[in-house]
Amino acid sequence: MGKVEQAAAEKEHERQETFQKNQEEGKTKPGDTYAPLRRKPGLRPLPGEELGLSVRLTFWDVLHHLARGLALSQRGASRGLAEHWGSLKYCQALSADATTHLKVSEEGKRIATYYKALQSEELGHAFALAVSEEILTRRYPDHSISIVRADTALRAGWRLTSRDKTKTKTVGYQYRPQFFAEVWKPGESSRVFPIACKGNHSDRRKVYEQLASAAVHADGVHIGAWNETPALLFSTEISLSEPLTVHALHADGPGGWLHIPDDTPAADIGLPVGDENPAVGIFKPGKGKDPDTSEPGCQVGPRHYEWFQRALARVGAAGLTAFAGDGESTAALLTARQGNDFFQSFAHAAAGSVHDARYTLLGERFEGTDHVFRLNGERVQAFSGVAKDILDALVTREGEERRADIAAYRQRAHAWSTKPNGTFWDRRWDGVVSISRDGTVLAMRQIPPFRNE
Repeated sequence: MGKVEQAAAEKEHERQETFQKNQEEGKTKPGDTYAPLRRKPGLRPLPGEELGLSVRLTFWDVLHHLARGLALSQRGASRGLAEHWGSLKYCQALSADATTHLKVSEEGKRIATYYKALQSEELGHAFALAVSEEILTRRYPDHSISIVRADTALRAGWRLTSRDKTKTKTVGYQYRPQFFAEVWKPGESSRVFPIACKGNHSDRRKVYEQLASAAVHADGVHIGAWNETPALLFSTEISLSEPLTVHALHADGPGGWLHIPDDTPAADIGLPVGDENPAVGIFKPGKGKDPDTSEPGCQVGPRHYEWFQRALARVGAAGLTAFAGDGESTAALLTARQGNDFFQSFAHAAAGSVHDARYTLLGERFEGTDHVFRLNGERVQAFSGVAKDILDALVTREGEERRADIAAYRQRAHAWSTKPNGTFWDRRWDGVVSISRDGTVLAMRQIPPFRNE
């Protein structure tokens, strides 16, 4: 923690010097004043007893978390290759050493500098999400955990950038967590944990800088009152010579709860989110003679708790339908501000994700999409899908007019969370299968060589 605080102070000093230089050179506007960045207060290491000082994960589980995290990222026009299957490019980036710790493989070391930056970012997200789910599952063993992209959820009510398709006022603040973890049970108040995560191929000094930066991003969204929102911060150190290391900090606090009235019908979770426009800024109460102020960022106050829970539920559901390759159902779950038009465009199976594959894996029926590619000369098939009973509540079948039943989806997904999860070998599928607590599956197997006819 001392090193992180030192890195934060050094970065703040650099920012101040840059501002003063720009001011001297006339590059600032008249009246502009220097303002230090807000950083999440109360950060401390995760208690060792929470994780027993170790978490056992397979790399395939980690790639599964990354694939789910990329599903709504809108990275690239050919989204099936650029984002849906973006996790597969890391199949051989890491390898296990003699002690079963993960290290960068020889292939992972040889990639170009630009792609190293992308690799460290995306693998940083992957390990952070995998560990976050493990932490929160242990804290809340009888709850479900949904990981949603923060920008997609926030765009239900806020204009984050000038490019967003709405004429409302922009937030005017670039620092936000990358993800939210929603801890929930059907029909009850849920709790939200912002997750700020980064990764690097550098050294421990870079880790301290990244955690100091993550503290800024985590503080950009408040759920409840000022400085009461809990958060999880990560920097994944992907060393070229030592085992991969995940550095984690957390902030505790009484906030993060989306309190809903006890008499609220469970079906209300499926009501449309509409075009709600919560106020821009975070309310900071004054102390003594200091007046109340509005700090930059996004704040979910009591008036919007129920609305934001609905927004998170819909984005969580959209993440599942996108993971299953169903663009039409995904678009129906998102608003125009959240980019639903991105998922309405024509998708070809060669470049997009098409919901047309069905398999029984480990005795459970899944529906989704697949991709066939070459790995070291061998033909390989990857399948991503969602448990059929969960997906049935969210997709519109041909000839049907009904909409997604979010309440039914939450009930079925919560029931699924008690089933076995992790990485398994399915003899009938003849390949590796990762089943998550949310009812999604990522499976891969070798398939027969192509025969010319």
